[in-house]
Amino acid sequence: MNHPILGQTALAYSPVIDRNRTVIATRLTVMPLTQGAALDASALLAALAETWPDGGQQLWLNVLSESLLQDLLQTEVPAHIYIEVPAFMALDSANSEALLTLHGRGNTLLLKGRPLQELPREVLPCFKHAIIDYTDDRRIQQGNPNLPSTAPDGTVRSISHVQAGITSIEEMELSFRKGALAVLGWPIDNVIDQSSKPADQPALQVIVQLIDQLHRGEDIDDLENTLKRDPPLAFKLMRYINSPAFGLSVEISSFRHAIMILGYQRLKRWLALLLATASKDPNMRPVMFAAVRRGMLMEELAKISGDDEMRNELFICGVFSLLDRMFRQPFSELLKTIPVPERVYQALADQSGPYEPYFELVQAIEAGIIYDIKEVADKLLLTFPDLNGAILKAMSNAAQLD
Repeated sequence: MNHPILGQTALAYSPVIDRNRTVIATRLTVMPLTQGAALDASALLAALAETWPDGGQQLWLNVLSESLLQDLLQTEVPAHIYIEVPAFMALDSANSEALLTLHGRGNTLLLKGRPLQELPREVLPCFKHAIIDYTDDRRIQQGNPNLPSTAPDGTVRSISHVQAGITSIEEMELSFRKGALAVLGWPIDNVIDQSSKPADQPALQVIVQLIDQLHRGEDIDDLENTLKRDPPLAFKLMRYINSPAFGLSVEISSFRHAIMILGYQRLKRWLALLLATASKDPNMRPVMFAAVRRGMLMEELAKISGDDEMRNELFICGVFSLLDRMFRQPFSELLKTIPVPERVYQALADQSGPYEPYFELVQAIEAGIIYDIKEVADKLLLTFPDLNGAILKAMSNAAQLD
């Protein structure tokens, strides 16, 4: 991707999760590398168009540059891109015309934060939801059940709200009980304790056995016999392999065909992806969303300066990085049954080795902390055009697998 704005910003992402625990959108945070720098909204939209094309997957855009956001409000924005508008900007009458114009075109606007006073009457209907941080929500802190606002006729109404800053299953479930339409964040901190589904689902065991058989180089017949124990798993594997993200020029018609075309090492990568997305527990869906994107992103980062072996290993490192949540076991125990390369083991079980900085970078991007992103990117000698290009490419590839 050759877009100059990718060298002027830092990007971060998180899922938008509804009450069914389904990821309904991606929230992309755009942070300026230099405060006060002139950034072009049209250039940003052009860069995003390759990942989120017009009419494609829903994207919530969280722009942390007031000047860039002002420019964005004056630009024709695709309807699938939702724009977050801070409360202080929504209160400023100078922005009313732009907000009304976007709303009139059918664009969706999201009010970010709790306004200190009532919004202008004409502006209030422009906003579909209010985004309220978990730590700043009176419903959570004081049990207040509603977010009051004033409608054009002067009556009291409530804007549906989305809870931001979610880090655990407990916070997510409390937010939904208090009326949140959706949550923003990564509810994965204590998912091991909160998960109610057994970790030894048959699909998980079949995948682990296949990975072990590939690692030991067993015959194709033995591999096929194992896969036949779980037909839905075989179907999902074929769907993954034939997806655009895999990049094959021929259609794979069978597991045997897949092995012949791909070889054991490449097939092991995609079994790793299946393992990270095999849980049937709804609370695991955000975990699986994170695991897929971690694997895709770490693979894209390896393309910048690594070889094929490093790409494969970083991919596995990313998609396996949350398996301790899924299996509810520490990596030191879990990886005794799942064979992984030594450098992957070091990163996951010991938080050490050459892959650990890549894992730190992914966590910094998920957290959206620009100083941490800069620090680890510098450690890995990554430029922001390369890093942001990798993020957008990984988001595109992951979306093709969802």
